[in-house]
Amino acid sequence: MRRSSLVPVLAWGGCAIEPEPGGEPSVPEVAATPFEIEGERFESQQAFVDSGRRCGNELPEGAVDAIEHMLVEDGVFPDPLVRAKVATPAGPPAAVGGTIDVYVHSIYNGASGTVTQQQVDDQIDVLNAAFASTGWQFDLVSTDFTHSPLWWRMTPGSLAEVNAKTSLRQGSADDLNLYVVNPTGGLLGWATFPWDYTADPVDDGVAVLYSTLPGGSAAPYNLGDTTVHEVGHWLGLYHTFEGRCTVNGDYVSDVNSERTPAFGCPVGRNTCAAKPGDDPIENFMDYTDDGCMTLFTTGQDDRIDAIHSTYRHGN
Repeated sequence: MRRSSLVPVLAWGGCAIEPEPGGEPSVPEVAATPFEIEGERFESQQAFVDSGRRCGNELPEGAVDAIEHMLVEDGVFPDPLVRAKVATPAGPPAAVGGTIDVYVHSIYNGASGTVTQQQVDDQIDVLNAAFASTGWQFDLVSTDFTHSPLWWRMTPGSLAEVNAKTSLRQGSADDLNLYVVNPTGGLLGWATFPWDYTADPVDDGVAVLYSTLPGGSAAPYNLGDTTVHEVGHWLGLYHTFEGRCTVNGDYVSDVNSERTPAFGCPVGRNTCAAKPGDDPIENFMDYTDDGCMTLFTTGQDDRIDAIHSTYRHGN
């Protein structure tokens, strides 16, 4: 399968809430107190989320529709023009779950940024608990520890990232390589998408801020759910707020529409007043705090199965 030239594209931008036709969005008030993560200080947690540093997989307007058309051409899904927010596969039945081998690469700078093997083991446990309902499980094959001040500070698309992945990556398309690093600017993580693998297999994988692993210091993002979120991208899921309040949204039928990313755990938040249901703040593909994230939907599971079978299984 070919790569879409549109992804991965990294777009740092604000997410100001606009009025939704049919009513004003309902957004619980949150106190604007200073927020700090890995030495980066923001005016508030809202400002941190708006800066785009919660996840490096924010896509520009129009990119998702182009990707979905590519998936249709590749036989993964039916025509998106007639399947609004439906994840039903178009071709033969997809593999339902399975075991994914994981290679963890912990990069550190002297005494800084070092994670323990116990934290890595705990992270795998968090992944398995999060994906249990989908039938996908993760088996830790190995953990390596590399001292490299340059690689430790890698950012998406940087020479440091290229060199680290060229040196450390193991396995094939259906194996997860997890890089534990300390990207500049307070970025928590990023991932490649499944359809990118063929064009650049060395780049494939997930990178996360070391202090987001269980027991780390990046509260409220230190329970391991940043890795869960990024692995969701690695398996083919978009953000819950992708497409905002449009018909297709994130292309998963049982995920409620959401205009902007959430933070904290704003129960009752509803930024798409003309659409049914409150914002999906408990979904792992939103931006809420780790303690608020608890689920993937059946539709997201179906999408993972179909995409994995096409772009990762057996490649």
